[in-house]
Amino acid sequence: MYLYGKKVILRAVEEEDTEMLRELTNSPDFERMIVGWAFPISKKDQREWFMSCHNSESRLRFTIETEQDGAVGMIGLKNIDWKNGSAEGLGIRIAKREIRSRGLGTDAQLTLMRYAFEELRLNRINASVLSYNAPSLKMCEKVGFKVEGVKRRAIYKGGKFHDLVILGCLKSDYEELIASNHYWED
Repeated sequence: MYLYGKKVILRAVEEEDTEMLRELTNSPDFERMIVGWAFPISKKDQREWFMSCHNSESRLRFTIETEQDGAVGMIGLKNIDWKNGSAEGLGIRIAKREIRSRGLGTDAQLTLMRYAFEELRLNRINASVLSYNAPSLKMCEKVGFKVEGVKRRAIYKGGKFHDLVILGCLKSDYEELIASNHYWED
């Protein structure tokens, strides 16, 4: 199944995406901006990851694709809690720096949120962003996430500890945003 946004298509991760994903994982720029951490990944390690990468009831991964650029990144949900109707965002990763300002991340996030809230019947998506990652914070707020708190000095990057901003978006926040900006109307 494909999820269609205005600018992107979200689809299952395919084997031909592995080199783009390996480049993302090995990018020092990305490692500095994401909450988790990564080790250098070889082609062999990336193939093994792909072979074990399965969408499940608790985790969904999507490749972000555009008609003109092909596969450009990754997005998803993890820790899906069906009883309580919540999930955590996996974050948005757009591989090519030169296309990051085209609104692809925003469209990918809104497309994933539409699927999560309207098809999966989730009520809440949680996110966390490093306090110095201004572009991610701006995008999260643009798509309806609200800052709910800060974990002080929670993440170690670049030789020091940094604050982690905790955000959440309720289905009602998403619906209010879409009603006010008419995003899905042509």
